[in-house]
Amino acid sequence: MSRVICAGHVNWDVTLRVDALPEPDGEATVESRVGAGGGSAANVASGLVGLDVPAALLGSVGDDEHGHAAVAELASKGVDCRHVVSVDRGPTTVKYIVVDAAGEVFVLGSPGVNEAFAATDLPTDSLAAADHLHLTSQSPDTAATLARRAHEEDTTVSFDPGRRVGDRGYADALREVDYVFLNDREAATALGEAAVERGRSVGSEPASEVAEALARTTLVLKHGPRGAEVRDGDERHVHPGYPIDAVDTTGAGDAFASGFIAARLDGATYERALAVANACGALTAAEPGARTQLSWRRLDDLVEG
Repeated sequence: MSRVICAGHVNWDVTLRVDALPEPDGEATVESRVGAGGGSAANVASGLVGLDVPAALLGSVGDDEHGHAAVAELASKGVDCRHVVSVDRGPTTVKYIVVDAAGEVFVLGSPGVNEAFAATDLPTDSLAAADHLHLTSQSPDTAATLARRAHEEDTTVSFDPGRRVGDRGYADALREVDYVFLNDREAATALGEAAVERGRSVGSEPASEVAEALARTTLVLKHGPRGAEVRDGDERHVHPGYPIDAVDTTGAGDAFASGFIAARLDGATYERALAVANACGALTAAEPGARTQLSWRRLDDLVEG
C-alpha cells in the first residue's frame, strides 16, 4: 500500500550547466549536459520513498525512449509506477533546464503528454488505501476531481500548483485541498504582494477566486534561502531555513514538499515539519540535479532536535 499518491507531471529533464545566464543576443558556454527523469510529481514521489514513505505516482509519459527511461528510473528507486499512463499520441515532455554558476535556473519546456492522464486513471481502491494525495501542476479539471474524490475517502490533500497558479483556473481544486505550497513569486501572483506581507491571504477587500480559495486552506510558503512558514488561519509558524551554497535550485521545492508531507504523516508539529522540509530543500539546492537522494540519515546533521 502507498501512503502517498503523487499526481502530476512526469518529464525528462535535460540540464545544461552554463558559466552564466546570457543577456539577450548574448552567448553562454555549456559546461555540462545531463539527461534524467524530472517533473514535480515524480520528484516528490522519489523524495518520499527516500524518507521511507511508500509513494505511488499518477501521471503520463509518451511511449518513447524518454518515457521508458523516466519510469524505469523511478521504479528503480522504489516508486510505485502502476498508475503512470503510457500514451502513443505524443512524446514525453522534455524540459531544458539551464543552470548558472550561482545555481540560478530558467526552464524551457517542449510540448508533450504529461497532462494526458485523467482522474479516472487512479482506481478508487488505491485512493482509499492512501493516507495522503499530493497534487502538482496538471489539468485544473483533473486536479479538482482528484481532490474531491480524495476527500470522499477521508484522504488529506496537498497541492503545489506551480508558477501558473494565477492563470490556470485552479480555484475549484484549491477549494478542496488541505495544504497549498507556494514560493514567494507564486504567492505574490495568487494573493498580491500586499496580502503576503500582511501575514494572511485576504482581508475584507475584493479578491480573486484563487485568493478566496486560498483563504480557506493552510498555506505553506517557501521563502528559499529565508526559510519557510505555515499560515493556518490566524496562526503563523516560521522556520528560518539553513545556510547553504546553492549549486542548483532545480527540484528544491519538490524536495521541500517531500519533507513536509513525510514529517506531517509522522505526526510532526508544523515547526518540526518546516525544519525537515527546509533541510530537504537545502540538501537538494546544494547538489546538481532535481533529485538529490533524500534520507533521514542525511538530514540528521541539519534538522534540529
